[in-house]
Amino acid sequence: MRSATVTRNTAETQIGVSIELDGTGSAKLATGVPFLDHMLDQVARHGMIDLEIAAKGDLHIDAHHTVEDVGISLGQAVAQAIGDKRGIRRYGHAYVPLDEALSRVVIDFSGRPGLVYQLKPSRAWIGEFDADLVREFFQGFVNHAQVTLHIDNLRGDNAHHQCETVFKAFGRALRMAAEPDPRAAGSIPSTKGSL
Repeated sequence: MRSATVTRNTAETQIGVSIELDGTGSAKLATGVPFLDHMLDQVARHGMIDLEIAAKGDLHIDAHHTVEDVGISLGQAVAQAIGDKRGIRRYGHAYVPLDEALSRVVIDFSGRPGLVYQLKPSRAWIGEFDADLVREFFQGFVNHAQVTLHIDNLRGDNAHHQCETVFKAFGRALRMAAEPDPRAAGSIPSTKGSL
């Protein structure tokens, strides 16, 4: 069972995350930010991970701290669940379309945080969600999962579609990279011997 539970409590947020990497794609989400819940549901479904996230944050100010801290907590949970990375594929990639939008996400369980982010939503707000917060989510995730992540929205006119293709592709790339490689015989996927 490659699973983990993380709790993060600060003066701004209280967050609990549980993850099962070898799941069925089920999600129980209550972040207080409906659009984020919708995006995380895509990650669970397309990543075939079971995900439970409950968050209480200072939403009376805005959603920034909640979205960022959910990304941080999810990154910590993934890092714990993946362990020493022995026997995994390490790299994952996915292209996902949604109508006119198309995104590519590539991930490397490198042990080094790095984010290359090429998403320029067609509008600043998606309903009541500030589209700038997508980057904050992924930066928090990358820093704490210790992964290299390349996000490229290749085209799109609808901001909701642009963001959704990114989260779906992220889920699929994460699934590919975290999957056990039957040919790896439990080895560390690096010539250095550790990641």
